[in-house]
Amino acid sequence: MPHTVHAHTPAASTLDTTRIDDLRIGAVRPLITPALLQEWLPTPDAAQTLVETSRAAISRVLHGQDDRLVVVVGPCSIHDHEQAITYAHLLKAQADALKDELLIVMRVYFEKPRTTVGWKGYINDPHMDDSFAINEGLELARALLLDVLALGLPVGTEFLDLLSPQFISDLVSWGAIGARTTESQSHRQLASGLSCPVGFKNGTDGGIKVASDAIQAAQAPHAFMGMTKMGQAAVFETRGNQDCHVILRGGKAPNYSAQDVNAACDLLKSAGLREQVMIDVSHANSSKQHRKQIDVAADVAAQVAAGDARITGLMIESHLQEGRQDIVADQPLQHGVSVTDACISFEQTVPVLQGLAAAVRTRRAGR
Repeated sequence: MPHTVHAHTPAASTLDTTRIDDLRIGAVRPLITPALLQEWLPTPDAAQTLVETSRAAISRVLHGQDDRLVVVVGPCSIHDHEQAITYAHLLKAQADALKDELLIVMRVYFEKPRTTVGWKGYINDPHMDDSFAINEGLELARALLLDVLALGLPVGTEFLDLLSPQFISDLVSWGAIGARTTESQSHRQLASGLSCPVGFKNGTDGGIKVASDAIQAAQAPHAFMGMTKMGQAAVFETRGNQDCHVILRGGKAPNYSAQDVNAACDLLKSAGLREQVMIDVSHANSSKQHRKQIDVAADVAAQVAAGDARITGLMIESHLQEGRQDIVADQPLQHGVSVTDACISFEQTVPVLQGLAAAVRTRRAGR
């Protein structure tokens, strides 16, 4: 039978949908494609090798084949390229010195979730002036990741926006899904297709079950809509991610103690998941007091030294200088100070890292 061609009668006039469509859209601007950005800023072979080997090493830790601690350490957020590279040089020296005990990953966060409103990060607003130069932010972010990898340091970041991973995730060795998005189906689906290990934070109220549920969801295959490297809308079918884990970041109360670790691991065991946690010593675990990270890390180190192999890693917010500062128009920023959450200084970070390495050595000696 001949194929039926449906007749489309031309409308007498073009339908005006402005009364019902895009009523709250102020502007629509073109977005660079991930493929074009990767053509401008390709990944050298050495960087590909570093990403590949560091992802595999983190996976071995998660699967109990490597007894080092994964330590994700660095600024709460990136706002300046040169300061980030200065920090990376310092961290690389520590990563090399402590490589037998710690697998150090630099925290390179470009996207910041806000409780209400505020600066949303280096990709969204790289000039920090509400100009929202997102195309430039994506280019700056990828360039920074390449520069950090060139130093020999693997990087970790939070995946907040659902499209931005296509621009940078090939350079990321470890990813986080934040407390506000762990319960999001879209982020669980994203994690199921990411090529790197992923940590899910417990809920903002401290609940572990949402993170446990997220791991189970991310381990499963999914099909969802997304954007290809060429900028085309497409349906992605994932295989599932077996390298996911829980991050304890506190909630209404801290949850880094041995009792909290036991409770979290009991819940994971009941769900048929690996009994393991990473502990974020910042956020609610330090009651938003940046120097308290040092005490929390010492407590966690003591648990490791006592033989607890279920603690597989830590997260630390650390910058060149301690504290935080506000972004104020027409006022210069202090060098090396966070513009989001308060951080400990690098000088304060070094003994924390050394203490964690000593704890790993003690744990090994006790076996």
